[in-house]
Amino acid sequence: MKKLKISDVIFRIFAWFWAIVTLYPLLVTVLCSFKDNNGIYGNMFAFPEKWEFANYKDALLSANMLRAIGNSLLLAISTTLLVVIVGMLASYIFARMKYKFLTPCFMLFMLGVMIPIHTTVIPISRIAANLGGYDKYWMLVLVYTTFQLPQAIFLMTGYIRGISRELDEAAVIDGCSMTQILFKIILPISKPIIATVSIISFVYAYSELIFSVILLSTPDKYPVSRSLMYFKGDFSVRMGPIFASIVLAVLPLTIIYLMFHEKVQAGMLSGSVKG
Repeated sequence: MKKLKISDVIFRIFAWFWAIVTLYPLLVTVLCSFKDNNGIYGNMFAFPEKWEFANYKDALLSANMLRAIGNSLLLAISTTLLVVIVGMLASYIFARMKYKFLTPCFMLFMLGVMIPIHTTVIPISRIAANLGGYDKYWMLVLVYTTFQLPQAIFLMTGYIRGISRELDEAAVIDGCSMTQILFKIILPISKPIIATVSIISFVYAYSELIFSVILLSTPDKYPVSRSLMYFKGDFSVRMGPIFASIVLAVLPLTIIYLMFHEKVQAGMLSGSVKG
């Protein structure tokens, strides 16, 4: 029998501890989704004495969570597509072209990573008013895309710089144009970082709250994060349906992450290393 090193034992203990810390809140959320307020405030960590399946009925019918999930998916998918397309094109230019103005432009994009998003609420509100963007999805998608592009360009540029230029040179010898090099060589190799950027952008757009509160006013257009506020009254909060709504809202994100988590991890590791 192979003896375990002390470092391996410590690592396994830490891994199990981290898994418990990560999964325990999810378990508590699922349990609380089957309780009423008394059960939650009494002992939220215990199994329900009476399973309140009506919480899910309220979440689906009263708060119209299915419509809200659909709205959030529409916003998230639109934002993700824009971020990936624009980010990939810009990153290819930053990584492969050699012009003097590209470095200042790249640094300008990187400044966007350091700007706190919510400090721009008032300017964006004024811009939306001037453009007629209130209660319009396209305005939200534009805002989400703007805030996700700097991080996407940073990750994609680092990844593309790590791809050997010899591949480009060989493609040029074979008669490929820059566009063909991008779509036939760079793009297929960059699938891990594309998956990473897609997940990050998708999760942000799917769960964002502040700008959806400011820019949307029609209940039928509310995303998931805004619909969760339905069960909050002036004097009370119905916690059971809120937990049920959270479980329903998290399901699409969980499924998507389980499908692409390996590429996400590979992309994060590769994108952080510059060649």
